[in-house]
Amino acid sequence: MAAISAPVQTRAAPKPRRTHGSGCLYLETRGDGRRHWYGRWYAGSRRLNRLIGLKREPGSSRGLTKTEADAELRRMMLRHRPLSVGEEITFGAAAELMLSELEEIGRKETTLDNYRQILSYWLLPRFGEMPLNRIPRSRVEALATEMLTKGKAAQTRSNILKLLSQIFSYGRRNRWCETNPCWGVRRPRIRPSQEIHYLDKAELEAVISAIDVTKKPFGSTDRAIILTAAMTGMRQGELLALRWQDVDWQAKRIRIRRNYTRGHWSTPKSRSGERSVPMATRVSAELRQLRERSPFDGEDDLVFAHSGTGDVLNHAPLVRRFKRALKQAGARPIRFHDLRHTFGTRMAASPMWRCATFRSGWDIGTTERP
Repeated sequence: MAAISAPVQTRAAPKPRRTHGSGCLYLETRGDGRRHWYGRWYAGSRRLNRLIGLKREPGSSRGLTKTEADAELRRMMLRHRPLSVGEEITFGAAAELMLSELEEIGRKETTLDNYRQILSYWLLPRFGEMPLNRIPRSRVEALATEMLTKGKAAQTRSNILKLLSQIFSYGRRNRWCETNPCWGVRRPRIRPSQEIHYLDKAELEAVISAIDVTKKPFGSTDRAIILTAAMTGMRQGELLALRWQDVDWQAKRIRIRRNYTRGHWSTPKSRSGERSVPMATRVSAELRQLRERSPFDGEDDLVFAHSGTGDVLNHAPLVRRFKRALKQAGARPIRFHDLRHTFGTRMAASPMWRCATFRSGWDIGTTERP
């Protein structure tokens, strides 16, 4: 009887290692629980570590696969490679390096998004492929003239020229160019508006009354967020990021700890960062009613959440509904941001607006104590 031979065991082939100098691609989980691709490599004597992008999870269309992340890593390594003797860096490459550095030191995502929009529309099409040290002042002056001819606002023109100058200054620090061609180009004068837009008391009451709280899915949320904005002076991003744990019912104050703008979570915009504002009796009552109606009433849930999903309210539809309420109420057309001015003007008109007890929670426009 023939002997039965033992099955041949084969060892799995080891995964190919990345070649020397090709960098390291790895995953890291951020505070929001989502995983992101990062790349690490050496550029000359410098060790660089850069965010590449969100990892694409199974069943999702957002984010990058490993192959896509690896390709982006190679592109980043090429952009960051040290220059050879006599080699020139382009304006586009210098701008990308500056943005990467700003991201690394913690510049807000909303600020970086603004920079990227200016670059993609105004600066890269005109200067992107030009060597940084060969861009003359005449080209910068031509850009300033073009923006003026197209009727761009003074603040917009100033922001574009400021970013352009910032990139050249970054290039000078890295010895990629000797001068800044923006020097000597006059920036537009910004004249602050003397007119303050706001709602008076009657208009605010009319707008609040024009909102049907029984209308699904945004009626009660819209009424509460507009009233809160007008009676606390909070910014829209601060309102959208507000959670129930930030509402101190006993102290009658709202603590502002975070901001949500253009899809990004960040710290509050004010210089002092986190702060608190007084919560008037009427606002407190409105928020209690909103919480009773909302299925998302946990301490970590958003106060002004989408009633169907619990997610952050979308900025554009919220503004459209606010404009519609203004029109129905016959009120002056103002921006949502101008509700902050409504709060400011009401405080200034109050005879006790300087009083510390008022700031700690007295209701606006009344003498009722909390």
